[in-house]
Formats: sequence, C-alpha cells, structure tokens
Amino acid sequence: MKITLITLWHVPLTSHETYYMAGGKTCDTTTSVVVRLDTDAGLSGWGEVCPIPHYLPAYADGVIPAITEMAPVLLGEDPIGPEALIERMNTHLQGHLYAKSAVDTALWDLTGKAADLPVYALLGGRAVADMPLYHSITCVAPDDMAEMAKDAYALGMRQFQVKLGADDNWQNDVERLHKVREAVGPGPLVYGDWNCGADRLTATRVGRAARHLDVMLEQPCATIDECAAVRNACGLPMKLDENAHDIASLLEGHRQGCMDAAALKLSKFGGLSTMRRARDLCLTLGTQMCIEDTWGSDITTAALLHLAASTPARGLMNTCDLSHYVGPRLAHDAPTRTDGRIAPPEGPGLGITPDMDVLGTPLCILD
Repeated sequence: MKITLITLWHVPLTSHETYYMAGGKTCDTTTSVVVRLDTDAGLSGWGEVCPIPHYLPAYADGVIPAITEMAPVLLGEDPIGPEALIERMNTHLQGHLYAKSAVDTALWDLTGKAADLPVYALLGGRAVADMPLYHSITCVAPDDMAEMAKDAYALGMRQFQVKLGADDNWQNDVERLHKVREAVGPGPLVYGDWNCGADRLTATRVGRAARHLDVMLEQPCATIDECAAVRNACGLPMKLDENAHDIASLLEGHRQGCMDAAALKLSKFGGLSTMRRARDLCLTLGTQMCIEDTWGSDITTAALLHLAASTPARGLMNTCDLSHYVGPRLAHDAPTRTDGRIAPPEGPGLGITPDMDVLGTPLCILD
C-alpha cells in the first residue's frame, strides 16, 4: 500500500462561548486544519490539528506549508507503522510538531484500517471501558463560573478546570476556586489553571489562600522552576501543561516535584507516536495524566480517546471531548459524553467518518 494523495482543508471552529484565559488570551473562532491521506489500496486516513493563538509556538497557517515540505517523504510510501515514517519526516524537517501531529494521526488511522483494528488496539489494547472527562470553565465572574460548574455537575461531570487570571485580580481567583468548590461539593476534582499567566508571587498568594479548599493548581507560571517554587510555597498538588511537551520536560517536572499531573497533548508532542512514549513514561513516574489536545473537533478527539482508552486507569486522571466545546461537528458518528464519561469510537482505525459537506472545498491537494 502506498500514499498517493494528500488533501488539506481549513475549517473554522467556533466555541459555544468565548473562552477567557489569563494574560488577555481568548479563544473564540479558531482554524482547524484537516488532512486526509489517500492510498492506492482505496483506504484513507484522517488527521486534524487546531492550534490556539498565543498558546504554543504553532499557528494554523503554518500547517499546510509544513506538510507541503514533508510531502515528498510521504507520497509513494507505505503508511503502515507510523513511527518509522514519522522519524523520516523529523529528519527531513525539524520541529513543526503541531503539523506532524495531524499527519501522524492520519497514519495511525490508516494502519488501523489496514489491520481491521481500532487504534486503541495498536496502542496497547483496551485498558478501560470508558474514561472520565473534565469540564473546563471560562474565566468570568466567580458566581457565573459557579453556575457553569453546577450545570456540568448535574450532567455527571466530576472534574472541573477553573480558568484563572483573566482580570489580573488574585483575590477574584481565590473566590473563583471557592465558589466552584462550593458549587460541586467535596469529592470532585477542582483545579485552577493560569496557562502560564501568573507570576510566582501572585500564584503563591492564591495557593496559600485556597489550600484549605482541596484544589490543585495548573501551570501557574511560564517555567518549571517557577511552578516548583509555587508548589513548594503553598503545598498544593500541581499539574503541568505548557511545560510538559517532551520526554526531557517530563523528567524535569518530576525531578523538581511539581508534576503530580501532566497534560499530554497531541499537537505539543507531535502525535500519537510520541504521546504513547510520554504516556508510558508518566506511568513509570507515577504521574497522573490528562490525555487531550490543544483544541479541535471530532478527528483529534477520536485520536486522543484511543490513546486514553489504552491507558491503565491508575495513570489516567481524565481526558477531553474537544468537539463538545465547538461547532460544527466534523463527524456525526463521533462519540459524545455520557454522565461525565466518554468511550472511544469503535471500528477500524479512528472509527469515525468525517462529513465531506462540512469540510467543503479543499484548500490544498498534493500528489
């Protein structure tokens, strides 16, 4: 089997509500890039990547040029066994992991279809029947965030990410954590996320004021050193996100004792091939994982759900149904959340069928 065609689309994804984060960051309408790899055997593999502006060194308009540069490595090659082909892509073009993540997903989709197996069977086998989800709450007024938490709790959600820092008022952030904890009661996991938007002093003040609430902090500052200092000063457990982006950073976060949990995201690591290695390392280190991606719809959600389903429950803190937060849906047969949990798609490969009417006219075709 050989890859004969690469087709790429830009699809605007609009959040159901504007997403406010620390440092003036917002997420409203973002561009998702969808890739399809066609083969001479009649099989197609799908991938997707949706970089959020100001989140990582990645941008949607960079995806197609990067894949165009890598096209000579892909066209005419056998897609089975994604890791070998990804290694050749890395040699041909350094960096641009966000673009490679969409290609890597498509290669895993093709490999699963060729083997007539779901992707989770290729990533270690089905370890769990379904996975817990977290619900992310945009950073607005504390009372409004508490109502959002109540609504999500009524639908079965038991893990809540509370965005902090949008108004640059640390006391409001303490109130946000207090109000959400009060809204969902004792037991559910609540964690406050600054997305690198806090300085060490501010995050420490919030942490010390909120440590009686049974909450976790997520990526308060821009560096692992600063995050470790905040964790040591306030004693609250911590999740790394932006700083957890490769094997070296995972080892450093563990060494400094500030990585009780880590967000593993496809576009940070370059796809399922590298994410699987990071997942296995976190299992060894005893680090809880959120297996997800930066943003996107049904294709990237399907990919991360397959990896989450192949992860032992002892290491899986939660996963994310990204397509729940945005429209339009790219695949109408994709899974949805039920009682705060979600299961991977069934069927060969990713197990979903993108809607060609939603995708529209391709932006680029490479052959």
